[in-house]
Amino acid sequence: MWTGHYGFALRKLVFRDFTVRYRNMTLGIFWCLLNPIITVGILNFLFTKIMKPTVENFPVFALCGLVPFTFFTQTWGISTSSIVESAAMIKKVLVPRELIPIASVLANSLNLLMQFGLLLGMVLIYGGRPSILWLWLPVLGVLEIAFVCGLTLLSSALNVYIRDTRYIVESINAVLFWLVPIFYSFSVIPDEYRSIYQLNPLAALTLALRNILLESHSPATTLLVKLTAVSFGTLAVGWLVFRRMKTRFYDYL
Repeated sequence: MWTGHYGFALRKLVFRDFTVRYRNMTLGIFWCLLNPIITVGILNFLFTKIMKPTVENFPVFALCGLVPFTFFTQTWGISTSSIVESAAMIKKVLVPRELIPIASVLANSLNLLMQFGLLLGMVLIYGGRPSILWLWLPVLGVLEIAFVCGLTLLSSALNVYIRDTRYIVESINAVLFWLVPIFYSFSVIPDEYRSIYQLNPLAALTLALRNILLESHSPATTLLVKLTAVSFGTLAVGWLVFRRMKTRFYDYL
């Protein structure tokens, strides 16, 4: 069923969200590259010229955290309002409600692909070489998309009933900037908090990217197991909660 009518509907929704999102922008989708470039430039100045860190290849080091973090915050923030913003369509067109937030996430996934390209370009600029380990990147991308889809299903459903939800999401994203090791090494985290940190998919993705691109080895099995469990566990919970809450969407839209 999902590969037939629902698959067609999902493709149409993804195309609609993508075209609307970048319709009147001069730079269009290239904004997704400009933001991390500016951020890493500022961080590079602060942490190489002012604070003098011991981390080598700091731009690559920082981008390993910024790429998953930027995709996560932008996508979760935008997609939380997807059901409310599609109220007119929901009332007129018979389409599975779950497809709307999922399509919103997938429409933003091209940003993640381009940012991975930026990250690999920086690796090459700073002396790295292509490696078979880069094949891990699509796996990590799928795991992050699954995690964001799960959270988006939860928050977009809740936003129908509580319109302050998107502001709560923005606040959570602001806090996460400091809880994800973007500009500091995982090694500075006290031992008693490291296992907890690895349960945060953004921190786990950052660590996995640094393992692959800076340290030239595969991510640890325990890290991948935790990341997979949390990502698909969040997706399952989000799907189940959304299906229970969607029955009264029409009354609140």
